[in-house]
Amino acid sequence: FSAYAAAHPDLSAAPRRLAPARAITAMAAAILVGVTWPGASAIALGVVLAVLFLAWTALRLLAVATPPQRPPFPPSRDADETLPVTTIVVALYREAATVPQLVAALDALDWPPEKLQIIVALEADDAATRQAFAAERLKPHWELLTVPLTGPRTKPKALNAALPFARGEFLAVFDAEDRPEPDQLRRAAAAFARGPERLACVQARLAIDNTRDSLLTALFTAEYAGLFDVFLPVLAKLRLPLPLGGSSNHFRTAALRAVGGWDAFNLTEDADLGVRLARFGFATDVITSTTLEEAPARLGPWLRQRRRWFQGWIQTFVVHMRAPRSALRDLGASGFATLHLVVGGTVLAALVHPVFTTTLVVKLVRERGLVLDDPAALALAGLFGLTAVAGWAASLLLGLVGLMRRGLLRFAWVLALVPVHWILLSVAAWLALIKVFRDPYRWDKTEHGLAKTSRSGARTAARSAVQRGAVSAVGGSAGRLRHGLKKPDVVPATSQ
Repeated sequence: FSAYAAAHPDLSAAPRRLAPARAITAMAAAILVGVTWPGASAIALGVVLAVLFLAWTALRLLAVATPPQRPPFPPSRDADETLPVTTIVVALYREAATVPQLVAALDALDWPPEKLQIIVALEADDAATRQAFAAERLKPHWELLTVPLTGPRTKPKALNAALPFARGEFLAVFDAEDRPEPDQLRRAAAAFARGPERLACVQARLAIDNTRDSLLTALFTAEYAGLFDVFLPVLAKLRLPLPLGGSSNHFRTAALRAVGGWDAFNLTEDADLGVRLARFGFATDVITSTTLEEAPARLGPWLRQRRRWFQGWIQTFVVHMRAPRSALRDLGASGFATLHLVVGGTVLAALVHPVFTTTLVVKLVRERGLVLDDPAALALAGLFGLTAVAGWAASLLLGLVGLMRRGLLRFAWVLALVPVHWILLSVAAWLALIKVFRDPYRWDKTEHGLAKTSRSGARTAARSAVQRGAVSAVGGSAGRLRHGLKKPDVVPATSQ
């Protein structure tokens, strides 16, 4: 399962014996300059970072100002016999609690079963999840695949184990807790049919369903709404590299194989694959179909998940910047800039934010404000202050517009916690940086099946009660339905 690493060593996060001499030379030169001219170096570095972050902010504000995408690809209603074979791959580990929901969700997909292959990749020592599937009445198109213990224990390795067995013209990836809209496969097929020949992947939109579980899940809801309903569609419209979400990716199987599948050593195989598809000349798009997901509600699991994401983004940026000139040639100037802003800039912003903000605040407190007769100091303070405020504002606006487009403005109050959210992201980013050197390939598992509430479940329960003629009862218990309803087995999602 390191075949990709062997075939493309320069584009894999697999271990390397020696660091490139150029990287060591550049680091030594940077340290020498910093020691020799500490004051000037700090100012120059601060200015460079501020300009980078302002460019990253400008890209997000451009997304906010862009009108929403109209659904260009309605679900295909072609006769079942004309539809292509489609493969779904789900990589699971310790997910026994989510198996009934997963089976119900994937069985609810509107696709002829004789044209569908569902491969569940299970770890060899995961007896509990295997027993949970044994208790289900699986249809013939379900297949259970055992992933060998060799190599890193990561999701991309499990996906690679399933790839040789995929019979479908298209291949979709879902996670354990996912509940895609029933017509999502048809929407993806329509997108491929009407898209260019080089369209290799379409990304469905992910939305958080257990919004009311905690402040973290509410923040997650706003963040995902801004990312999948506002930002990523604009990147796709501009034909820029698209860092994929880890789920609801729909691929042309031939294109996926052409780029080598997934990098088994990358902890955000989705972001890496999105950049790699662009480097190989393929296009990626976003479709107007929603998949509901469960977000971690407690700080510990949230931090572990974000630490893994930051660690994977660091891996992705380092891998694709091993040969900068090659990356520039493959991606073009705009794609190369997007790699720096979206992948590298996201990590760097989280790492630098506490240092940046603390330095500015301490300077203002010590000097009791700005020294108006020092133009240089005034300009620097203005630049750094603008960077911090613009970053917060962009995050707030992105979340606000995303919530509005998803019909969830009632949760906009959580955006007041954006500065706190940034602090938590910074903690996760620094933990990730440490882990890159100490334990680079350990996959921190996110537990699922723990959600206490469900927005879609509350709506479905209320609708059912109305249909039973219990309008008054629903009116009296609406708060309980919204706040405390357990997540149902499967509820069809609704695109916004």
